[in-house]
Amino acid sequence: MSTNKTQGRTRAQESSSAIERMYITMRHLFNRGFYKPMGVSGETLRESLLILRPEIYGTIAEEKVELDGLLYVIDRLPEGIEQCRFINLTSDEGYKNSHFEPIIPAKRRRNCYRIDEEQMNIEITRGRSEIYDILTHVTFLFIESHKIMKRVLINDEGAVIRDWEKLEKAVLNNEELDQNSWEIATTHTANILGRTFAEVRAIAPLFNTRSNNKRFFELIYWLGKLAIAEVLKEEKRTVTFSPVLRERLGHHIHGEIWANDIKATLKKNNLLGRPLHIISANMHSVMNTLYAPLALKSELKKKSKLEVYEMLSNSGNGALRAKVEKVALQNGMIYLPDDSGTNINVQIFDMCKLPVAENDFCSNDLKKEQQPVIIVMDYAFGEQAYETMEELLKPYEEGEEKTYLDVDSVSIMGKAGILEGGKGDLMIPSAHLFEGTADNYPFENELTKEDFEGHGLEVFEGAMVSVLGTSLQNRDILKFFHDSTWSVIGLEMEGAHYQKAIQAAAKLRKSIQEDVKVRYAYYASDNPLETGSTLASGGLGTTGVKPTYLITEKILHQLFTTNK
Repeated sequence: MSTNKTQGRTRAQESSSAIERMYITMRHLFNRGFYKPMGVSGETLRESLLILRPEIYGTIAEEKVELDGLLYVIDRLPEGIEQCRFINLTSDEGYKNSHFEPIIPAKRRRNCYRIDEEQMNIEITRGRSEIYDILTHVTFLFIESHKIMKRVLINDEGAVIRDWEKLEKAVLNNEELDQNSWEIATTHTANILGRTFAEVRAIAPLFNTRSNNKRFFELIYWLGKLAIAEVLKEEKRTVTFSPVLRERLGHHIHGEIWANDIKATLKKNNLLGRPLHIISANMHSVMNTLYAPLALKSELKKKSKLEVYEMLSNSGNGALRAKVEKVALQNGMIYLPDDSGTNINVQIFDMCKLPVAENDFCSNDLKKEQQPVIIVMDYAFGEQAYETMEELLKPYEEGEEKTYLDVDSVSIMGKAGILEGGKGDLMIPSAHLFEGTADNYPFENELTKEDFEGHGLEVFEGAMVSVLGTSLQNRDILKFFHDSTWSVIGLEMEGAHYQKAIQAAAKLRKSIQEDVKVRYAYYASDNPLETGSTLASGGLGTTGVKPTYLITEKILHQLFTTNK
């Protein structure tokens, strides 16, 4: 029994070392300015990723091409990146004012620009976590491309198998594929990938866009084509980091602009002296919870609140969403779309302007100067959480004048990976541990497990680990976190960064009140310890609606109660 435990810990330690090597290597490559992912300079990254074998990348260490992981990665990288030999990571260097059309990945808010046939520029404005995210995904992508190359290349002269020739013909034909041609292409692609026809037929449509029903085939073709060119012609793919990016990274340039815009808006609307409550959340749940009762009275007569929230979560109900937003803007909401480069939009809610009778939370008991002002900031990404929160909690400076913010509470809600339970279940952290270090941040969470019981969801309370990247976790290291005395209940990427900024502002800098209230609550987007429940297995759908709005309601209830 003890032997098994030792082996498990050894594998976890091996994984931890691989993660550490990857981050040291990525920092080194960043300082160097460029590297070739499939060359000598990218070898450590490749080897570490293959040792680690993250759950999200599935069969990365096997000969067959990983399909779910490929879909996950492609949704987070710009369309067309598979065709580019040169990937250039830049700062915000003015491309938005050029003729280049921004390409925004489906599942990541970042601007990318196709410079020419061979080059893709990706703007980095969210800190090191964004660089780590891109480099690990690119490494996975290129490893998979070499699997394709090895399966189609017959000899050093460039002869290829018949399946590759047929795939090339289907891809280079400019016309859409009819069903017969599509299934023929599927057959050849399945042979190339070492997958069954059924597997490829099931996943290929998930890659399609409205105007392109053969994107999956194009992706496989271009990945293989560039890998073949690397082997036969030594045309190595290259990742570069622009000099401006290397100079700016870590200086909070975007976070400072973002925070100052918020504070200037508060001052302009005479809200700077009011009690402030910061909530890191999505851009719909707080707005819908506060204003749907006012905007959707007829709908709420026929349906329950949860059913209305599910309707609002459906992207097809644009008119319904617009109705709520219009009422919100007329009754105290100020919307600040981001133009700082952080990609974090903001909503400010002046609760003085929301009719008390139309809402479950507001109260007549409060004087105007006591009515809360709620600042909802969209999700930060990894280390960016520290940058944005630190800058937001600083005093507002205008010339010689310095105004301290009356921050009464900071609430963080969002998705996280759960280590016990399933999708949609809740996690209430009591501490954040920072992966790769001994740093730990215990705190008094205003939200408790008892607050959420009796709603048909499992609730777990305990420590959570803030990981360096969700795409780098494997079963062994997560099992160690869960089974060890740390008793970790889940993982996410921002908690430790947020808490570090809050503690520094409250305890050290004294820029906000020392007894500022903090609330953290997460709902499970995946269980990386369960096969078929990782992030690569797909989104939550409507499963996430109930926990999202339950957390939102509990935060708002406490927020208004503690202001009385």
